Amino acid sequence: MDDPEPGSESKMQLQPTLKEWVAVESDSVQPVPRLRQELLRMMVLAEERLRSLGAHVNAVNMGSQKLPDGQTLPIPPIILAELGNNPEKPTVCFYGHLDVQPARQADGWRTDPYTLTEVDGKLYGRGTTDNKGPVLAWINAVSTFRALDEDLPVNIKFIIEGMEEAGSLALEELVKKEKAGFFSNVDYIVISDNLWISQSKPALTYGTRGNSYFMVEVKCRDQDFHSGTFGGILNEPMADLVALLGSLVDSSGRILIPGIYDHVAPLTEEERKMYEAIDLDLEEYRHSSQMQKFLFDTKEELLMHLWRFPSLSIHGIEGAFDEPGAKTVIPGRVIGKFSIRLVPHMNMSVVEKQVKRHLESTFSKRNSSNQMTISMTLGLHPWIANIRDNQYLAAKRAIKTVFGTEPDMIRDGSTIPIAQIFQATIQKSVMMLPLGAVDDGEHSQNEKINRWNYIEGSKVFAAFFLEVAKLH
Repeated sequence: MDDPEPGSESKMQLQPTLKEWVAVESDSVQPVPRLRQELLRMMVLAEERLRSLGAHVNAVNMGSQKLPDGQTLPIPPIILAELGNNPEKPTVCFYGHLDVQPARQADGWRTDPYTLTEVDGKLYGRGTTDNKGPVLAWINAVSTFRALDEDLPVNIKFIIEGMEEAGSLALEELVKKEKAGFFSNVDYIVISDNLWISQSKPALTYGTRGNSYFMVEVKCRDQDFHSGTFGGILNEPMADLVALLGSLVDSSGRILIPGIYDHVAPLTEEERKMYEAIDLDLEEYRHSSQMQKFLFDTKEELLMHLWRFPSLSIHGIEGAFDEPGAKTVIPGRVIGKFSIRLVPHMNMSVVEKQVKRHLESTFSKRNSSNQMTISMTLGLHPWIANIRDNQYLAAKRAIKTVFGTEPDMIRDGSTIPIAQIFQATIQKSVMMLPLGAVDDGEHSQNEKINRWNYIEGSKVFAAFFLEVAKLH
């Protein structure tokens, strides 16, 4: 099959479908009935699109989710779809998700986040790069063969969920259940749910960090206090909490929790050389990130601290006064939220114990009469792949064919739980093949995917099918 031209029929259909999908407010993070209905609608649109390709589609009912307030919400179905079952062909399974992070124009978006808007070749909208655009690019690659009456060189399977941004509820359970069923004949698993390290050079990803999310509550009483009436005569929960959060990490980014670095995998010479080979312009990266300065001055140090060392981030305080104006209140109960990005070979349960021990020790030194409670609300393992697998070679060749260059071999500092779940459960080759540029702004205001990345990414997937078939 010839490489599809940008003006082909498949390209002409790309943007309208993406526009329709972006228009669905499929936010899984906020547990409210209206948004859950939007998620269900999004999954139906995906089912219809896959059936139009001739795929056999099974929308697996995942039941419901009971929230702490007693409310029950439906969990969107997980789509299992397959196209072709020729035993002489390799079977490639694509994972994607169609839920998104919350977005409001009032939060700093230049355009309506749920209206696909093209500006200077950039397609803005929530979900364009994370992850509706890449899911559609895979579908576009399959439909290109169909449009040209060409036989697909591989068997294709899809697993598409709608709760990734909320922790992939029930997904691991389904993968384990289908190990001997849907996944039994899968040879390769491809995920496209992250970004390049560059604005223009493609990449392949072979590792991600994990994540342990913590909440630390400091409570005096359920009601707030008037600072004129009570200020100066009690241990203020906010003061305790600020001290606790301030004890976690120093100004150089080093985590201050004792023992936290003990199990981090040692750096090898081979790995160090891989960082040196990556094409990263630090100044361009700083500029595209809209940063004055990073904590590190060399490419190698920056990449290692992004990918292969743990980091701790403080995310927010629940219960604090954060509205405009001056309110002289002392919060009676506050909850601090922070997370630690985990790397091989950190043990999640050990990290949890280290965090609790450190916070309890710090709190006891304050001699506060308040109550402190610590909980780890989310625990996700890191993932690392074997870059010598056949599908990595196939992807390198596909990228070289479409983009004319070798890809950067990178890791990702974020967490994509399904990669580790697939690798541990199904024990097949897992690869991450990102389409988006480093400045796409996933999870942020003004998220976008470049039209060029979207079109060329669809071509890369099509070329990948051909290369996998040759190697297999």
